[in-house]
Amino acid sequence: MRQPKILVLAGSIRSGSFNTRLAGAATRELSLGDCEVTRISLEDYPLPIYNADLEVSEGVPENAIRLAKLFDAHDGFFIVGPEYNGSLSPLLKNTIDWISRVSSDGERDIIPYRGKVAVIAAASPGAMGGMTMLYHLRDILVRLGVLVLSEQVAVGGAASAFDEDERLENERTAGLFSDACKALIEKTSYMKAI
Repeated sequence: MRQPKILVLAGSIRSGSFNTRLAGAATRELSLGDCEVTRISLEDYPLPIYNADLEVSEGVPENAIRLAKLFDAHDGFFIVGPEYNGSLSPLLKNTIDWISRVSSDGERDIIPYRGKVAVIAAASPGAMGGMTMLYHLRDILVRLGVLVLSEQVAVGGAASAFDEDERLENERTAGLFSDACKALIEKTSYMKAI
């Protein structure tokens, strides 16, 4: 049986983003396990703001179809996102919404969310580490049919949370982060087997 395939992405494209750094740490940690890891940047998949009229007049953008195919081809996701006003970044929400509009590439069904497994994480300069955003992201993904694991990561004080190799410095946080990555690999392996 093939290794589970896990997709890693951050809902931020800001230069120096703490969440991009956390996605890098997730890629490194997951690569230590028995899985195949793909990391993407949403900067490579620009999308217009979702608008149903635009979808009707022009169809689903090609980048949304490309992303939906990537999600469909993976068994699990490690999704990292910043907290904007207590919720998701517009970039991450817009991406999720556009992907949800893709059901076929004209040749076959595309199932980007249903039956997939995810770990969600956030990094923030504040003490709560983006915890409020995680509640919102969990709710959205669950509604789309994703099994979101209880192991989630909220990195507070993100400005000083990483060492020079972009590893988490706090031993407790690093342990929880490692446990979340292991749980994602284990659960995606299990889901593939049943």
